[in-house]
Amino acid sequence: MNELHMTSPHSPDRTIDLNADVGEGAGYDVQLLQYVSSINIACGWHAGSAIQMQALVRAAIQAGVAIGAHPGYLDPEHFGRREMQLPLDEVRAGILYQVGALQAIVNAEGGRLTHVKPHGALYNQAARDPALAKCIADAVADIDPMLAVTGLANSVMIDAIEHAGLKPLSEGFADRGYTESGHLVPRSQPGALLASDEAMLMQMLCMVRDGCVHTRSGTDIRLQIDTICLHGDGQHALQFAQRAKDTLLAAGIRIASPHDKR
Repeated sequence: MNELHMTSPHSPDRTIDLNADVGEGAGYDVQLLQYVSSINIACGWHAGSAIQMQALVRAAIQAGVAIGAHPGYLDPEHFGRREMQLPLDEVRAGILYQVGALQAIVNAEGGRLTHVKPHGALYNQAARDPALAKCIADAVADIDPMLAVTGLANSVMIDAIEHAGLKPLSEGFADRGYTESGHLVPRSQPGALLASDEAMLMQMLCMVRDGCVHTRSGTDIRLQIDTICLHGDGQHALQFAQRAKDTLLAAGIRIASPHDKR
């Protein structure tokens, strides 16, 4: 596993993006829009459908929330969370297919696609595998070089995005445990998900204000982030999203998409 780069922390006073993965069947995606500044819409392979994509695009445009594509493996049975070893040409074709479909809907509805965030196993494998990361980044660049790409903070995915000439969005997770190398604890292992809202809020503030995260071994590592993921498929997703937003605002942290020009 590749070690991650160490970086200096951000200033305590800053702006952060709050993003949510949507279109995955949670049932309250539209309500989430009031708490986040960007969304990543499932493109039909691991979850979602054309009509759901269209509905979320319309709702996001009305809410003024940045719209991103959330492509994954064609594996709905496992929700795109099963690691797969596919030829890179096949991965590339899947990225083009999924992002292109959402981009067409966004354009038809008068909006703008701003970014791409790989989903699940594809995301986590790309954080460790330079060849896969390059494949994804190059595919996005061929679709639209103005698109940003979200990847695990300080991972090889961020390097690949930069090398492709795209804007990287380094992501941190409020609800996930971290390993000592800065990767997410696999969902199959203890400590993959933090146990309480308070622990999640503390981790989120630590990442945003102090540029660090507490790992499962008890050590702290530096972590530079541009966006925080709020998973929208948990039991208390709406309640936590509201608490996350309120906590950040109370700490003097502005919430805005990196694409917000205001």
